[in-house]
Amino acid sequence: MLYRFFSRHAQSFLFALRTILAHKARTFLALLGVVIGVLSIIVIASFGEGVRGFILGQISSFGSDFIQIETQVPGAGQSPSGQALAKLTITTLKISDAEAVRKLPNVAEVYAGNIGQERASYRGAHKRILLFGTSASAPIVDPNLKLESGRFYTEDEDDGLAQVVVLGADIRDALFGPGSTAVGETIRIKGQGYKVVGVLARRGSVAFLNFDEMTYVPVQTLQKKLLGINHIAFFTAKMTDVSRETETIAMIRETLRKRHDITRPDREDFVITSAREAQEMVSTILGAMSMLLLFLTSISLLVGGVGIMNVMYVSVAERTSEIGLRKAVGASSKNVLWQFLFEALIITTLGGALGILLGVGLTVGLTALFGALGYGLELSFTLQSFLLGAGFAMLVGVVFGLAPAYRASRLSPMEALRKE
Repeated sequence: MLYRFFSRHAQSFLFALRTILAHKARTFLALLGVVIGVLSIIVIASFGEGVRGFILGQISSFGSDFIQIETQVPGAGQSPSGQALAKLTITTLKISDAEAVRKLPNVAEVYAGNIGQERASYRGAHKRILLFGTSASAPIVDPNLKLESGRFYTEDEDDGLAQVVVLGADIRDALFGPGSTAVGETIRIKGQGYKVVGVLARRGSVAFLNFDEMTYVPVQTLQKKLLGINHIAFFTAKMTDVSRETETIAMIRETLRKRHDITRPDREDFVITSAREAQEMVSTILGAMSMLLLFLTSISLLVGGVGIMNVMYVSVAERTSEIGLRKAVGASSKNVLWQFLFEALIITTLGGALGILLGVGLTVGLTALFGALGYGLELSFTLQSFLLGAGFAMLVGVVFGLAPAYRASRLSPMEALRKE
């Protein structure tokens, strides 16, 4: 069937190819818009897939066995007044809630957490630091929390409001100098001395959170001595059996409802998120963002299609006599239509191929650049992006080439020759 089609329209195809080669400047201008459009689709699709894989990988590094419980304003997000209330701070989540959850079946360990900011100093060096208050069990729940030197603080130190800290590698470098032994030294926070008991191994950024810039401190010390509060912002539970996630979440929810005297679901002052739910939520958001970017990028390809249509209309006007002559010697309207349609398809096919090649090259270059900058972001090629780029280019060729081709095919030989 294809052989019959091409043998029937071979002459129209050759006429189209000859015309394209004879008008290189015009062809280049028509080609440029398609190349840019397809290139953008390839790069944006690869970038979106790369970012999605990178962020999901970062979240996965925390493990798949954790459940995060955070505070939320009851009813926030369900009404304009609820959204306004969301700016308030909820103080109902306590360390005792985390301890109650720790006693539940399938909960291996729990750590409570709070976050604050203060200025730290050591001898003449000063640094604004992010204080991450956690229970002493944090390294058990988060296996990536490893030490370069020293130790983590103990449960007794947390209960006793001990003024001890574990420094992130970047904080150690800023206060003591790169590679210095900070363990045993004392830094000052809010005018009080805090003994450095450990330095964390370099971890870098995870989900855009730089752990090397953190200073870990016992959560109760942060509450009472630095922030002056008695509530926590969140706590994280580690499951023994991940397959019992749904059951475990239900038990945690029931426990917290009883402790907080909550009888209606819409009055919950906490939100529970599992590792799986976090990954699904992020994947959905990133997928929607990628689709939006692809939609916006495809507009450039439509602009390229308009350029092709304008070039084709000019071509029809300039070649009126040629069309009339072809028809006078026996060419049918269908032959003329296919000649001009082939011109549009050849331009978009070439533009699509060049766009894909340049898109692949640019994507490889960007991956190397991100690697050199230490981001570790690897842009991923997908079959869908290639098919989308090539398919959209062909569609643009047909849609925007059809009107000029139809106009050319409707010219009568007498009218065409008379205009000339």
